[in-house]
Amino acid sequence: MQRSSILKSFVVVAFLITVVILLTGCGKKEDESKLQITTNSEEAKADFLEGRTLFEKLRGQESLKYFENAIAKDKDFAMAYYYHSLSSPTAKGFFEDLDKMMPLADKVSEGEGLFIKSLKAGVDGDQKQQEKYLLKLVELYPEDERAHYQLGQFYFGLQKFDLAVDHLKKATEISPDFSLAYNMLGYSYRSLEKYDDAEKSFQKYIELIPDDPNPYDSYAELLMKEGKYDQSIEQYKKALSQNQNFINSYVGIATNYNYLKKFDDARSQCDKLYKIARNDGEKRLALFSKAVSYVSEGNTDAALDEMNKEYAIAEAINDPGNMTADLNTIGNILYEAGMYDEAKVNFDKAHETSVNSNLPDEVKENNNRLYIYNIARVSLMKGNPDDAKTKAKEFSEKCTAANNTFQIWLSHELKGMIELNQKNYKNARDEFMQANQQNPYTFYRIAMTYAAENNNEEAKKYNEMSMNFNGLNNINQSFVSKKAADMMTTL
Repeated sequence: MQRSSILKSFVVVAFLITVVILLTGCGKKEDESKLQITTNSEEAKADFLEGRTLFEKLRGQESLKYFENAIAKDKDFAMAYYYHSLSSPTAKGFFEDLDKMMPLADKVSEGEGLFIKSLKAGVDGDQKQQEKYLLKLVELYPEDERAHYQLGQFYFGLQKFDLAVDHLKKATEISPDFSLAYNMLGYSYRSLEKYDDAEKSFQKYIELIPDDPNPYDSYAELLMKEGKYDQSIEQYKKALSQNQNFINSYVGIATNYNYLKKFDDARSQCDKLYKIARNDGEKRLALFSKAVSYVSEGNTDAALDEMNKEYAIAEAINDPGNMTADLNTIGNILYEAGMYDEAKVNFDKAHETSVNSNLPDEVKENNNRLYIYNIARVSLMKGNPDDAKTKAKEFSEKCTAANNTFQIWLSHELKGMIELNQKNYKNARDEFMQANQQNPYTFYRIAMTYAAENNNEEAKKYNEMSMNFNGLNNINQSFVSKKAADMMTTL
């Protein structure tokens, strides 16, 4: 497993970092070249360290109680709130923790403050500011492996994989036994299609912590990426043999079965996950994974049923972040099924849910921009390209002003869709080349531009990239898989 997020309605580059503790107020200082965290309780420190160890092994649910214990013993334990927020199974819980940690950001060590402020910048969608905070962190702590890890993971999220490798390798040079860095190093090499290097990194990860599930889970994802589905399933089973509650391995097995067209087997894995789910977040993951499987099979109605169940969980606890995300996903499923009016109803409801919520203003602005993107797509497909162009211009200006890298990618995607609709194939391709390059739909659209120009060789190349993307639980690949397969028969 690379990382997971409970915030699907906006982008947060998830932070899987660990820190070395400086216990102020307890009379003891550790290595000052390392990142520093403040607490006033030895007992809180002990609980925090237990939670940190589990968190670092991507066992977030198990870590929660230790962070909660630490907070109970030190109400101002900023980094306990920080880790607790990232382990929270709901968006609602995440924001509650964020509200508690932000007033503490300037009352703790500079390193802690940079972590907290960079997290907030990520939530706000301001990746430029987020990068400034993380670069400052590495400047202050150039010999801290976890500072480099944090910056490396940030660059991974921005698809700057060479930079990610640089900082992740530095982390392993500083601390050769820092297992988590090998995990993200493997994913970075995988994204660069350096599969041999990726395998070496994952094998080192396994060597360092052979009794933990995540190394096998991560290696399984590499095998899936390479199309080695049966071998991937075996590695996921190894992960589950280490910990039957390692939920992402159920999702990984289900994803492999989807690619093998064994949809009933895939959904059986989702049902297993739902039965063992320990919280709402795990139940929601099981339902979303089942929806992805139904979309892959072409069963829109069944996919919508699962998403409605997922939405009901968020609605029951008044979780507007996840409610907004679910409504947008439902809208996307309807959009891909050609049900544009119904899609707009859900996009409208998602927008209304966000606007009327207690979500932070910056998050609402992110969602407002996303609404413009969604409505522009509907206008385009309903035969109103002029309205789509107007909205695309507005969306582009707003996400550029907000420094939101991920929405800037969506802006290029939207402009590419408009150009493709207008049969301006080269212009469309230029836009798609600046869109999200980790989205299989992007490759399919690029293939469409080449096919329209009768350049079957390039069309086939990009269409194969779409078909063979092999992403984990990737609904975009589910949307595009049949389209790509149909295109291949014409090339």
